[in-house]
Amino acid sequence: MSGHSKWSTIKRQKGAADIKRGLTFTKVANAITVAVKQGSSGDPNSNPKLRMVMESARAVNMPKENIQRAIDRGLGKLPGQVVEEVIYEGFGPGNTYLYVEGITDNKLRTNQEIKSIFERNGGRLGGQGSTAHMFEKVGEIKVKGRGGSKDDEMLELIDLGVKDMIDYLDKNIQKYLVYTESSEFNTMGNKITRIGFEVESQELVMKPMNLQSITDPDLLKKVIEFVERLEELDDIQKVYDNFRD
Repeated sequence: MSGHSKWSTIKRQKGAADIKRGLTFTKVANAITVAVKQGSSGDPNSNPKLRMVMESARAVNMPKENIQRAIDRGLGKLPGQVVEEVIYEGFGPGNTYLYVEGITDNKLRTNQEIKSIFERNGGRLGGQGSTAHMFEKVGEIKVKGRGGSKDDEMLELIDLGVKDMIDYLDKNIQKYLVYTESSEFNTMGNKITRIGFEVESQELVMKPMNLQSITDPDLLKKVIEFVERLEELDDIQKVYDNFRD
């Protein structure tokens, strides 16, 4: 089972707690709208992607009226409000690889904001496919330990056939990030629940295939600040990188 930097995995999983409340609502609302459009349904029971996003909405205590407005926008009930998904690939300080997912109602504006951040912070935008090959789409499941032996719990999860796994402590509670093939995503979540673990969240992510170690503290600071600036944009949903400290 592979390791990963504390910054680029664990912190990213706590996103809602680290982002201003209003900014989080904007990101979740955009994700709800796109999920509704792609699934052609505002019913989470028949739209798996919407069901996953709704879990994020509940996690940040998003008001019901905000959720319904985002669903209505996805169903085309709010004229003039159209959003689309955007992908950006590029390189950060120290030639780190970045894969950025966003949702926007003004692609020109978002393009300009992203370009500005890359150019002003020691990075450079790449073309389509310039960094995507350094990542693989997998299912990521956040699992809460049951309070027993970490080694025993990890063996139980491994026996289920997970692709990869990272263990970590969150407020002195043992937790695990379990990775699985995207095609087995929902099935694995059900398997984990059946053997008595609590699944706190699950989503499809772009996981780096090779990690780049950064030992220079000044460079590490630059890379972290660069990623943070991207994550702070309303239109950006996820920023994936390949660095470790």
